[in-house]
Amino acid sequence: MEYSENRLADYSDDSSIGRGSIDVPFLLLVLLLLTIGVVMVLSASFARAYYSAATKHNPTYYFTRQLFFAVTGVAIMLLASRFPINFYRRFSGVLLLFSIVMLLLVLVGGVRANGARRWFQVASITFQPSEIAKIAVILFEAQLICRYKEKMGTFRYGVLPFAVVAGIIIGLLILEPHLSASIIIVLITGVMMFVGGTRLIWFGLGIGAVGLGGVIAINVLHYSGERVSAWLDPFADTSDTGYQIVQSLYAIGSGGLSGLGLGNGRQKYLYLPEEHNDFIFSVVCEELGFIGATVILILFALLIARGFWLAMHCRDRYSFLVCSGVTALLAIQVILNVAVVTNLIPCTGISLPFFSYGGTALWLQLAEMGVILSISRDIPEKKFIKPRRKQTANTDKAGA
Repeated sequence: MEYSENRLADYSDDSSIGRGSIDVPFLLLVLLLLTIGVVMVLSASFARAYYSAATKHNPTYYFTRQLFFAVTGVAIMLLASRFPINFYRRFSGVLLLFSIVMLLLVLVGGVRANGARRWFQVASITFQPSEIAKIAVILFEAQLICRYKEKMGTFRYGVLPFAVVAGIIIGLLILEPHLSASIIIVLITGVMMFVGGTRLIWFGLGIGAVGLGGVIAINVLHYSGERVSAWLDPFADTSDTGYQIVQSLYAIGSGGLSGLGLGNGRQKYLYLPEEHNDFIFSVVCEELGFIGATVILILFALLIARGFWLAMHCRDRYSFLVCSGVTALLAIQVILNVAVVTNLIPCTGISLPFFSYGGTALWLQLAEMGVILSISRDIPEKKFIKPRRKQTANTDKAGA
């Protein structure tokens, strides 16, 4: 996708145009989804929190923490919206380097859980460096696209630098291992290259390479092969490899059209693993039914559509690329999470934005929304309000 120099400048000049207000529809959609998500965390988690000794049998343990992270996350989002896009551009390389260093350090000093070493823990707060890497890749690759401009159609400038950046990040993620984050990095890099103007022929070759890498991962990483087997026939081993997805399907199916009612779900009573995290959408389907789940997906669709609308009205290329990339990241995570819990794709640890329990992940998601809101401040007001047509003297006379 190419843009002429007359359509979009490479970067915005913050000093030339005063910044306006944030985009209210986008903000309201984020706040609405966040509010519903926090309520669903309360409903989905209270049973496990009550029975767990780690939470001191406090049924509101996960809810109060998520509420804290949601409130402080909104403050982070509003703060992020105050910084101009050139601020993020200047530090994009630093942020990418920082994420690479953190991914290296987590392999040595990270917390190991479920056979993977993906988390750092500070006091009672854990975070994944992979979350930082996602936004860092978007900011840095947007800068690469602006730097190479019309050269993006060549392999040297339109493919190789992006393959190197994604390859380093993915290589470190595989060592954790963190297959789901690797998939997201591949997809978001593909999106950035596409909107940046990379020739389609390279995507065909890239899809072949990714497919080959997936086959290798399935054969080398034992847990990946088990997940594929469980995906193909989850009911073949309902007590082990297929247990989680079978319980998820039970929850979705029992919800029916209108659901069992908020708080009345049954699978969250220690049947469904990760019911307040990666599989919270299953609880949504069980308690709110097909209608409630559809409404939530429509809200996500409206948020994603608004994000791309803002991208198409940006006044500089870098803002367009970042806004497109962050919106695509949101869309990818929503689509993959829903696909996992409905068994459309093999089970991977992909959270549902604004819904899944996780403090630092929620902070970063809201910070990313703050970046989009920052970009919306620089969109000229005439893009939102259609100016009135001025009547000339001749028109008045003609009308008379």
